[in-house]
Amino acid sequence: MSKKKATSKRAGATNIESMLREDRVFKPSKEFSQQAHIGSMAQYKKMYKRSIEQPEAFWSEQAEKELVWFKPWKKVLQWKAPNAKWFVGGQTNVSVNCVDRFLDSEKANQAAIIWEGEPAEPGKPGEERTLTYRQLHREVCQFANVLKNRGIKKGDVILIYMPMVPEAAVAMLACTRIGAIHSVVFGGFSAQSVADRIQDSQAKMVITADGGYRRGGVVPLKENVDNALKIKVNGRFITKSIESVIVLRRCENKVTMKKGRDFWWHEEQATASTDCKAG
Repeated sequence: MSKKKATSKRAGATNIESMLREDRVFKPSKEFSQQAHIGSMAQYKKMYKRSIEQPEAFWSEQAEKELVWFKPWKKVLQWKAPNAKWFVGGQTNVSVNCVDRFLDSEKANQAAIIWEGEPAEPGKPGEERTLTYRQLHREVCQFANVLKNRGIKKGDVILIYMPMVPEAAVAMLACTRIGAIHSVVFGGFSAQSVADRIQDSQAKMVITADGGYRRGGVVPLKENVDNALKIKVNGRFITKSIESVIVLRRCENKVTMKKGRDFWWHEEQATASTDCKAG
């Protein structure tokens, strides 16, 4: 590792020798480069130059080559400062591009998600799960139908407040499959933060878990949601837009389920169809 001396100008400070600078370059092998999407730095610079000089032509080619479209666009870029609209008139779907496109290829039975969870207790190994594209497609379609069965429609907002588990990705992809808007809230945020984001987005549903493992303890996610839904300002609930809460069983910690509002993920998933056309 290279060294570089840095002198601090603060009063009373002495010279500090920094060991944090790294100047070495590790070039990939030829075999690796041959399999890469962009095989060389020269190719990258050429593509980058064209993206700057001819952005509409460049991104039109990339979009046509890399994405699946239900309907082609009429105009690549509609620019009226400060607003920009890309691929005007085109129609695609995130879920299809992330999952469905691989189902008729050799990738169908390859890993789409490789997950290792945080251990329930320090010093013990975490859980491990692998979902193939075919398995992920099934899970996404089922949960998309769960959302529809609970009255979620295209354009509705769903708040996702979950631990780092594969179901978080399933929930996001399910939202995109039916055209719902998802707002992801970090699982370490407080009840007040959850309430603020519900109020800002006017979300109709919260997807959460009983809890999430973090640094050897359990974060009470469902309890935080319950507390968020009780917050009032000037005597009025600020989260009154919420109609339902879907709860993933993760840590088996004790939670309160409100009848008619709260529903277990596994129970909803068990009766949902595995067929859900993307729209």
